[in-house]
Amino acid sequence: MFSRINSLGLLGMESYTVCVEVDISGGLPRMDVVGLPDTAVSEARNRVRSAVKNSGFEFPASRVTINLAPADTRKEGTVYDLPILIGILRATTNAFRMNLDDCAFIGELSLDGLVRHVNGALPMVIRARKAGYKRVFVPESNAEESSVVDGIEVYPVKSVLQLIEHLNGKEQIVPAKYDPASRPDVLLAPLPDFSDVKGQAEARRALEIAAAGGHNILMVGPPGSGKSMLAKRLPSILPEMTFEESLETTEIYSVAGVLPPEIALIKDRPFRSPHHSVSPAGLSGGGAIPRPGEVSLAHNGVLFLDELPEFSRQATEILRQPIEDGKITISRANASFTFPCSEMVVCAMNPCPCGYYGHPSKPCTCSPNAVTHYLSRVSGPLLDRLDIHIEVPPVDFERLSDNTPSESSAEIRKRVNAARKIQQERLKGTPAFCNAKMTPAQTREFCTPTPEAVRLLETAFNKLGLSARAYDKVLRLSRTIADLEGSEIIDTSHVSQAVQYRRLDRRMKTVG
Repeated sequence: MFSRINSLGLLGMESYTVCVEVDISGGLPRMDVVGLPDTAVSEARNRVRSAVKNSGFEFPASRVTINLAPADTRKEGTVYDLPILIGILRATTNAFRMNLDDCAFIGELSLDGLVRHVNGALPMVIRARKAGYKRVFVPESNAEESSVVDGIEVYPVKSVLQLIEHLNGKEQIVPAKYDPASRPDVLLAPLPDFSDVKGQAEARRALEIAAAGGHNILMVGPPGSGKSMLAKRLPSILPEMTFEESLETTEIYSVAGVLPPEIALIKDRPFRSPHHSVSPAGLSGGGAIPRPGEVSLAHNGVLFLDELPEFSRQATEILRQPIEDGKITISRANASFTFPCSEMVVCAMNPCPCGYYGHPSKPCTCSPNAVTHYLSRVSGPLLDRLDIHIEVPPVDFERLSDNTPSESSAEIRKRVNAARKIQQERLKGTPAFCNAKMTPAQTREFCTPTPEAVRLLETAFNKLGLSARAYDKVLRLSRTIADLEGSEIIDTSHVSQAVQYRRLDRRMKTVG
């Protein structure tokens, strides 16, 4: 007796179709799973056998061979439990009324026949639609995220018995439907607002420019000056996510297994703030079965690195390539896994070990060598990839006690959206969607300063010893400042502002 059931697998962010072949033949009772299964897949033998018996069916007292094709691709996880069970029942009873050729099944089984949650359901359902399947059966807890995919019917399955009743035409399962109005679909708490921030006009302006152009930013200031408070409010002024961005981000959270069951689609831009003790693998992703790290979980949002010098050098150096490429590749002996990580990187640090170097009232207790050593813990190549360096001074009592409300995030976002609209029109038809993502060729085409601005830029380049990368970043930053002002040209005022945001280049030269 033989049966064939459609399923899906996952390698990193990429899903692929899997054909579960079941052959039942004579011989001593035994069940074998072939097709490069990992330990979790091999253990499906015990879960499936118990689920079949506890659901009221008879497990075949014969030799059962399960092949997971393609046989040369490693299969991982518990996603194949449900298709294996359906394949065995179909081969032994041949009683299902529904045609299963255009159906796909994914799900983990408990010993009593309940169907449990699996990671990565969303990218697998997307792949099922591309493969031409009309129906996909998923665990009930995965139905919310899976239902956002159009063009395929998603059936939430609670138990084996419920599924068999449906396949036999006795009691139909109602397909899950995505209704944006039925749930808030937010992963984060309500976003904090810039109206809470007292003073810090220069830092607020820098964050507005960063948000308008998608630029990375570093804030340097003493303890308590408001660096973390400002960073946490950055998502509130970023443009709202498009459906495509929401889908990409939800896929990552689904693969990582951190998407709450009640969330169908992430609509708020992620804000990830890993502790400085995070390991390189925790930041970049990895493990025996690679999963997205913090840098990928912040995709389309903000990655905030507070106390930047306290992160291990190995962890921060991992960020250099992903910041430039917008993706990170994790290589293993048998495969490479690529995860997207296009986000804004926001960093904060103290100016010295004690935190009070340059403070207007508190003396710094650090020696010049200690200050130099502390700043050198942030490598030059990483610093070069941060477009904006801004000093965040302490706020005086007069401003803290002022009850006049500051400008709200909603007002700032209007200006950011206007600037982003200009950039989207300019970059239409290209992969870039904001100034920070422009290629060198696009930078030369769209970021041409006036002759006076070029002379100013030349002076700054020679005085600060900027690298070629920093030169391009100053040009893109100037373009963003001009966009915020609605200016078609880049003049000296725009370039001078952009150069002013290379603060740490000047600080390092001074301290050195």
